[in-house]
Amino acid sequence: MKEIVAVIGWVTGIQGVLGVAGRTFGDGPWGMLRKWWEIPTAGYVVLAVAGLALAVYGETAKKRA
Repeated sequence: MKEIVAVIGWVTGIQGVLGVAGRTFGDGPWGMLRKWWEIPTAGYVVLAVAGLALAVYGETAKKRA
């Protein structure tokens, strides 16, 4: 279960970082989420932080087990 949480965290974090980077350095967000929803830049920041938190939790839980 902790492996799944870590993978979801990594994917979510990467999508958030791609959205912020695309809005900052490009003409629009990058990644797959832009194909389905129009997310504001602050939403991408929240996704990146939440993904990072999930990934760190999953990775540290795997090491403790």
